[in-house]
Amino acid sequence: MNTAAKLSAYGAALALVAGGAWAAGTAAGPFSDAAEAPAGHGDTHGGAVAEVADHQPGGLASAAGGYTLTPATTTLTPDTTTRFAFKITGPDGAPVTAYDVEHEKRLHFIVVRRDTTGYRHLHPDLAADGTWTVAIPVAGAGSYRAFADFTPSGGTAQTLGVDLVASGPFQPVEHRESRTADVDGYQVRLDGDLVPGRASRVTATVARDGRPVTDLQPYLGAYGHLVALRGGDLGYLHVHPGDDGNTKAVTFFAEVPSAGTYRLFLDFRHGDVVRTAEFTVTTAAGGRA
Repeated sequence: MNTAAKLSAYGAALALVAGGAWAAGTAAGPFSDAAEAPAGHGDTHGGAVAEVADHQPGGLASAAGGYTLTPATTTLTPDTTTRFAFKITGPDGAPVTAYDVEHEKRLHFIVVRRDTTGYRHLHPDLAADGTWTVAIPVAGAGSYRAFADFTPSGGTAQTLGVDLVASGPFQPVEHRESRTADVDGYQVRLDGDLVPGRASRVTATVARDGRPVTDLQPYLGAYGHLVALRGGDLGYLHVHPGDDGNTKAVTFFAEVPSAGTYRLFLDFRHGDVVRTAEFTVTTAAGGRA
């Protein structure tokens, strides 16, 4: 995913802070093409600084740049694994069947409940007719947002989003500010501030039993994979490491488009297992309001 096109809004709502924010987030569904810039991706390999096109996150619309995400169904089954199918149609209305490989995959598929629980980073299979299929482990009932991050061959990078529903009662989870996470015996720390309107450097370090992990394994072509989810509207920012050769501390550069609270999800691989650490970060002062 190219630098200017891809600080991709791999986003999801912090629809968890208060009842009003939750209601607003739940109401936000697919928007028209005008609601989102066609690009919306940002990437930071080799230390380059990521930028957001027009400072707008992606994933807020199901259609952008002439491409449309069309699910076979918008229903999920709570507390089970749902087989989900969808197509991406191009400017000519036909299903897209040719995609560039980005970070070792032709399409990255993110699913998260609107309170930013149940986060999943998945990689669907593509059939010859342009149908993508993927098994989604659904954590529980609620309103979900799904994001497709891809680059059609010969086209520009896109992030499209669609609302999905798993029927049933549920209580939204509220997340407090947190820069540390415990995952399967690993302790993960995120350092650095997110400042709206400019590139922000954040660094992730991993420890196990109190000792630094210095032999992280590559995952999707890097030693860390970070997704930032903007509170309130499911705006999605996808960031990659600035130094792909560092297995001790993974550095990212992210430009958040606005002040507020963001949920961040770090995928890292160690011992041949991919794990996800979750953080909640409020932007620092000094950027755009």
